[in-house]
Amino acid sequence: MARHAIPDGAQPVAAPSPGMPLPLPEEPARRSDPAADPVAVPAPTRPASPDAVLIRRTMAEVGPVADKVTSYFYALLFVRHPDLRPLFPASMDTQRDRLLKALLTAAEHIDNTEVLVAYLQNLGRGHRKYGTRPEHYPAVGECLIGALSRFAEGIWDRETEAAWVRAYTTISQVMIDAAAKDELRAPAWWYAEVVSHDLRTPDVAVITVRPDQPYPFLAGQYTSVETPWWPRIWRHYSFAAAPRSDGLLSFHVKAVPAGWVSNALVHRARPGDIIRLGAPAGSMTVDHTTDSGLLCLGGGTGIAPIKALVEDVAEHGARRPVEVFYGARTDHDLYDIDTMLRLQHSHPWLAVRPVVDRQAHLQLPDAVREYGPWNEYDAYLSGPPGMIRSGVDALRDVGIPSDRIRHDAVEELAAVGN
Repeated sequence: MARHAIPDGAQPVAAPSPGMPLPLPEEPARRSDPAADPVAVPAPTRPASPDAVLIRRTMAEVGPVADKVTSYFYALLFVRHPDLRPLFPASMDTQRDRLLKALLTAAEHIDNTEVLVAYLQNLGRGHRKYGTRPEHYPAVGECLIGALSRFAEGIWDRETEAAWVRAYTTISQVMIDAAAKDELRAPAWWYAEVVSHDLRTPDVAVITVRPDQPYPFLAGQYTSVETPWWPRIWRHYSFAAAPRSDGLLSFHVKAVPAGWVSNALVHRARPGDIIRLGAPAGSMTVDHTTDSGLLCLGGGTGIAPIKALVEDVAEHGARRPVEVFYGARTDHDLYDIDTMLRLQHSHPWLAVRPVVDRQAHLQLPDAVREYGPWNEYDAYLSGPPGMIRSGVDALRDVGIPSDRIRHDAVEELAAVGN
């Protein structure tokens, strides 16, 4: 379907007021605090509201044709409102399916106000770096309603449209308010110069950058990164160190197939290059008001925020136990094991256990079950989605309650927590 022509049969749809969320190429928040991230919290057990029933019914109807809905939505948006096209990447390949995933997440938690508001506030703040303004939201809402009504035609009626308008009028206002508040205290983005580029393996690099102005963040958080080679395409990366006195930031980046940003950072970036950083986000941080132990599972480059958490505990001077399970497919993939072992040597309260799949024929979560007990520990997970899914299950199996498990809450984990 041509992106710059309205598909046959398109009908104008009145724009909701005051507006709807702008689904720009932003990934949902990756870190999960059970109190702040909808993908980590079970859906409410109370009866669903009438609006929630109608919204979920719509999503179930359009789910099988999600790709067509997405194509139609962007066709409407870019033809009716060509002034919005520069806000999006030149290539829409990486953007196309995120809208529906975000909607599914919001629809699943439409009645869970506390959780949904925190999620949307993060999105609203994150959208500032695209140049999103309040006046952009109604146009997007108009086209979103147009796409949904076309592909849910069999069940679409006035009540359904009214439910969507009510829900997304509220949602958009939460995002607009969060962005306005954030604008008073922080820039929309930071420029950062690459000061070192350490290629640890053929596809993993440790990259250190110097922001152009102070960049406040907490160990365990993440940011979004844009490279000069792929404008308006952003990807999330965790900070690989606790805040430093010299203000430098480090990231561990693995080049993935068809990964535009990751391949650019690993294979093209060199000292002197300038990248852009979004605002810090995420809540996988250490609670320094308790003396609970930390049980940390880091798979692959997921060891980056785990290392930052260890440094954070050390800097606070608390001798609370920290157990790190560092998972990899092969010895070669334990690219940061020397750093972790040096930390272990310096801190007697830290234990680091490498878990290599192809040697032990044991997955990282299975290894955790062999140790313990863990009932006095807070758990932190970072790594591939499959590892986190199985890790959450394993931690629950050994008695760690959900509200003491924090993890990378990437899009693919929308089903986790039920």
